[in-house]
Amino acid sequence: MAADWLGSLVSINCGPTLGVYQGEVSSVDQSSQTISLRQPFHNGVKCPVPEVTFSAMDIKDLKILNIHPGSSGNGITLAGSGGFAGLGGRSGGGGRAGGALVGSTPLVVPGRVEQRAGEGHGSPQQPCSKSYGERHMDMAGQTKGFRRRHNSWSSSSRGGNQATPKKNGLKNGGGQMKNKDDECFGDGMDDGLDEDFDFEGNLALFDKAAVFSQIDTSRSRGTPEKQAPVRYRHDENILEAKPVTYRQIAVPQPGAKEYCTDSGLVVPSITYELHKRLLSVAERHGLSLERRLEMTGVCASQMTLTLLGGPNRLTPKNVHQRPTVVLLCGPHVQGAQGVSCGRHLANHEVEVILFLPNFVKMLEAITSELSLFSKTGGKQVSSIKDLPASPVDLVINCLDSHENGFLRDQPWYRAAADWANQNRAPVLSIDPPVSGQEAAVEAKWSLSLGLPLPLSESVGRVYLCDIGVPKQVFQEVGIKYHSPFGCKFVIPLHSP
Repeated sequence: MAADWLGSLVSINCGPTLGVYQGEVSSVDQSSQTISLRQPFHNGVKCPVPEVTFSAMDIKDLKILNIHPGSSGNGITLAGSGGFAGLGGRSGGGGRAGGALVGSTPLVVPGRVEQRAGEGHGSPQQPCSKSYGERHMDMAGQTKGFRRRHNSWSSSSRGGNQATPKKNGLKNGGGQMKNKDDECFGDGMDDGLDEDFDFEGNLALFDKAAVFSQIDTSRSRGTPEKQAPVRYRHDENILEAKPVTYRQIAVPQPGAKEYCTDSGLVVPSITYELHKRLLSVAERHGLSLERRLEMTGVCASQMTLTLLGGPNRLTPKNVHQRPTVVLLCGPHVQGAQGVSCGRHLANHEVEVILFLPNFVKMLEAITSELSLFSKTGGKQVSSIKDLPASPVDLVINCLDSHENGFLRDQPWYRAAADWANQNRAPVLSIDPPVSGQEAAVEAKWSLSLGLPLPLSESVGRVYLCDIGVPKQVFQEVGIKYHSPFGCKFVIPLHSP
């Protein structure tokens, strides 16, 4: 009776150690309690050997996936005492070896496909459908370089031997029309589409416990694991066409310090004499003081808006929480730059309080900037008593000048510096000067123009803004220049 199972396709589960095997039954030996599989697959992968033999002691579970068509005449009855009786007692279609039968009622499995009664009498007799193993071997031996796609209608609505019923049975029951349909929509795989998918058998192919055990073993032995993929910023995820030259700026009179950008470009500092000559040549070519003031005001205000919280703070819903900024300005070009920054901040709904002492005579640039600032609605004061006593959101320091160092001795200067140090608000210095003395107002950030000056540590973190000096102007004063700004107008600088 064991010979009736030869050619059937079975799945044998040998536990987590040996895994799951599938293949066609080639021999069954009841005396030695063994079963052999032809062309076996181990955990879904084809075995390198043509045949594998199993002992009944190793088999934890045995399932019959497909019965050989020639095993009986009209059908096969699988009961509790039939089948592989020598492999642990009982087996059946979907039963377990070595355990109880799943169902007590015998299961009848058709041995061959009967010819339909509705097919035409003149059509040739259809051969019996192949087993799963035979179909797999036929497909593996094909030399086709591609596989035809399944038609969704034919795959879901008819099997390998089904035909769509028509009113005229002779037209579609068999013959040329049916053969043409099979040639058009079938590729030899439709026979297995109506079979139920074996979820339990396929799930057994993945041994989760063994995988996690292997991971724990490798960790305990100190096996190096695969490194996580490097995550790049949006401005780093690029393909470099050539090596980057990090020293793209060379100055004839290097300053005492060097800085570098986020991308690693070296930005050398320059002396104040070279800085002044650079601005003079730029002004001679058309970059006037008014243009520089406007550019500096835009860059400084943009940096200030970012420091104040950007879109998270300056939204129409937060009108009752408008930030307050105090500008401390002196009677010089640096003070005019602060007034220009205050005008742009006031235009962006920031509460601006501008401190500038009363002077008999001021620069024309300051007079023009004050006239524009007065049209914004910002507040201008000339006495320290009119400044807020409570902490504000930000203080912008424009008290110092590159050339007039004697201003530090003025009473209004000392009073403004003391107020800024006592207000406990963060300080941003615009265009701070080079000085051997300690800064009167300790800043958290500083903004340099064009190229940085060698600043002291008391100026805080240094930022650089682009004021629009053309490349040929740099070359005219002896500076080999390549813009380090990229897509931005204000960039941070780091000390090496």
